[in-house]
Formats: sequence, structure tokens, C-alpha cells
Amino acid sequence: MIKFRNILLAAVGAASLGGAALAQTTAPLPADQSVRNVVLVHGAFADGSGWRGVYDDLTARGYRVTIVQNPLTSLADDVAATRRALARQDGGTILVGHSWGGAVITEAGVDDKVKGLVYVSAFAPDAGETAGDQYAGFGIPSTFVIDEQADGFGFINSERFKEGFAADVSDADAAFMRDSQVPIVLSAFATPLTQAAWRTRPSWFIVATEDAAISPAMLNQQAEKIGATKVEIRASHVPMVSQPHAVADVIDEAARAASGDR
Repeated sequence: MIKFRNILLAAVGAASLGGAALAQTTAPLPADQSVRNVVLVHGAFADGSGWRGVYDDLTARGYRVTIVQNPLTSLADDVAATRRALARQDGGTILVGHSWGGAVITEAGVDDKVKGLVYVSAFAPDAGETAGDQYAGFGIPSTFVIDEQADGFGFINSERFKEGFAADVSDADAAFMRDSQVPIVLSAFATPLTQAAWRTRPSWFIVATEDAAISPAMLNQQAEKIGATKVEIRASHVPMVSQPHAVADVIDEAARAASGDR
């Protein structure tokens, strides 16, 4: 754990199954809206099921939604998984990344089909930077504790999971998220990116104001660095789980703006 903190290989990821029921509904998409595809990229310690609530909301609005299943074995492997998903899209696409998934979409988002990027409490490195580099000047919150394994993979500490990762979800959901963790190889956070899609794509950035895995000050810095449209949501590190409708609203805004409908 000490070694992990010293080299800033912070593993902050997306979470959980458990799709929430839609609290609100939204009018169907205009027939002439050009950007109708959304690709969702999860972060470390979980799989794509953490997007279930956002998926349900966006598909109810009329979007075609694809969820990437990252292997979490390297940056290159996760980018390859995302590129495979993008190759299946039939037109303009909004690419969304949570936490570690932000680094993935930054590298993969130069694809011609990508018309906009949405970062959800995420990393947004520049080309030549690593995800771990983003912690410079901020550090890793003490509430976020990683147990590094002998083989180089990491899990969130079980006893600190809810406090550091998902404080605003139910105890039952947090327990499921904790016990269904998918470990990530921590060296991924020390891999430099070769592309920075946010330099050529419009970007939106959700800052979770109660995030205890990544400092909100760091999230604000990331949003400002990339010139993103910033949206604050009062949530823990997993707003797509605790507030899926609010996250879906931002994705919808990005798609409409990329279509010229705003």
C-alpha cells in the first residue's frame, strides 16, 4: 500500500451492478438528431454493470447505448476494448468514461465516430502523461485505500470501501460493489498516453462534489485543464450509480450539442 501511494498509482474505478429505477422521464430524441450513439467506459475495480441506471435512462430517451467491458489488464488492453465497441457504432457517438475510464477515452476518443467526450469523476491526462501524474499537488485522499497484491493487481480495501468509494449508495449496494470488485493491474496508472482526444473533441466533465476517492479540487483542475463544460453533482465517486438521471442528462446535453441541437 505504501509503495502504491508513493508512486501515485491510484486506482479509482467505476462500480456496481444494481440499475436504479428511473425517477424521471425525458422526451424522445428528435428524429433529425445526428448523434444518437453512446459508449460507456467503466473504471477500475468493477465492470460495466455500474452503468445500468444510466443505460436504462438513455435507452428510454432513444439512444443506442453500448457498454465496454474493460479487462483492466493494461491501458492498451482497455483502449483496444473501447475501440472494438466504437467500431460497432453506426454513426456519431458520445464517448463517456468514469474515473480510470477517463484515461481510456482520452486515448481512444480520437476515433472519427467520436463527436464528444464526457468525463465522470475521471482522469484526463495529456499525451505523454499518466493517470498517476494527475495526482501531483493533490495526493490520494486518506479515505481511499488500495490493497496491492503480490501479482501487481489491486483491490479497494474492504473495510474502507463504502467510505472511500460509494458513500451515498445503500449499505446493501455498497456491499455488493465491494464483493464484486474486479482488480486492476496498478502499473496501468504509470503508462503514458499517446493521444489526448480532448484537444480535438468538445468535452463535458462531471465533478462529484463529495468524491472521497479523487479530490474534488483535482477533478476541478482536470475539467479546467481540458476546457470542458463542467457540471457539479452532489455525489460520491460513483454518481452514475447514485444519480444516474443527472449523469444521463449531461450525456444527453453533450449529444444534442454535438448534433447542433443546442
